[in-house]
Amino acid sequence: MTDFAGSGAGRGQGRRVVLYSHDTFGLGHLRRSRTIAQALAADDPTLSALIMTGSPIAGRFDFADRVDHVRLPGVVKMPDGTYASHNLGLDIEDTVHLRAALLSAAEESFDPDLVIVDKEPWGFRNELTATLETAKSRGARLVLGVRDVLDERETLRREWARKDAVAAIERYYDEIWVYGLPEICEPLAGLPLSRRVTEKIRYTGYLRRETPDWPLTGTPPPEPYVLVTTGGGGDGEALIDWALAAYEADPGIPFHGVLVYGPFLNADRRAEFDRRAAAMEGRVTAFSFDPRMERLLADAAGVIAMGGYNTFCEILSLDKPAVIAPRIKPRLEQYIRTEAAERLGLVRMLHRPRDGDSPEVMARAIRGLRDQPPPSAHSVPGLMSGLDTITERAAATWSIRAAG
Repeated sequence: MTDFAGSGAGRGQGRRVVLYSHDTFGLGHLRRSRTIAQALAADDPTLSALIMTGSPIAGRFDFADRVDHVRLPGVVKMPDGTYASHNLGLDIEDTVHLRAALLSAAEESFDPDLVIVDKEPWGFRNELTATLETAKSRGARLVLGVRDVLDERETLRREWARKDAVAAIERYYDEIWVYGLPEICEPLAGLPLSRRVTEKIRYTGYLRRETPDWPLTGTPPPEPYVLVTTGGGGDGEALIDWALAAYEADPGIPFHGVLVYGPFLNADRRAEFDRRAAAMEGRVTAFSFDPRMERLLADAAGVIAMGGYNTFCEILSLDKPAVIAPRIKPRLEQYIRTEAAERLGLVRMLHRPRDGDSPEVMARAIRGLRDQPPPSAHSVPGLMSGLDTITERAAATWSIRAAG
């Protein structure tokens, strides 16, 4: 039997990229990695991209030609803050060991030119350590990609000190890509990074999203409608409840309401929301999830959202008037992003401590979308340049490898 692993068999001339997305919960890391992978493949017809993800619903997404994914065994965060295996019945240490072995095997067989790691420098519980070591020794370029906002500075400093994250950055990574602009946030400011590392930081701008050609998987809602979206939905029930209460309190809202719960909403709460939506005689449509959210957002008159990274990119890309009600726990990420975006005139923030939390407050916000200007009314240079910058930095990687 021929041993193909690590042999370079079939390596060919095409460029190869691995994107790591740990995905213990939610959709954000996978959706960001998928957007980047598909942009790289579209820019370079010789390139193949492989996403390593722990997302339990990765298979429900469409992937472009020359982009695929490997599903790592899932893990879930327990109420006490510990982690457990999602389905396998293994203890968490055995699950991490298995994930690490799969990551190493994929790196060895796929032999990437470029490795892009999303957010966690060592990976989940240091599972990337061996992969980083071997990829570096093979001459791959290693990039750490982080969203525009991670958390409040002191909280992030303590978290990264506990994980020894700075040591991984100093040791392995050739560049750090920040998927945003310093006008919104400088996410790594305050960390004890050397000057050598800070010079590797590149602010890319936000990641532009396109409206897919494919139709929605379900029946299109009546227009005009306002889209209420919570992203993955695991922590979005408060926003859904607030929007439903607004429609219940104000029968004259001039928009149909389209509520997308997200695939991780608690099943009992979903059933309750379904009953309330059905009682409103066709004024509200509610459903769990559509992997082609860009299509749904593109046709909306406006958006009510929580303010996660991907939804924010979609709002900017599709130039939709938006009201964002950011969460403030367990991280301040969404609040920091939304407060800065409101200051720049890109969105309106609906913050309960400042604005109130009654159904009437939400109803006024929904009504106000009729007259609220879109993000494009306030120009911010380089705002949506993220994918262009990333493809340019990837091209520089090919040049460096060819020269070296």
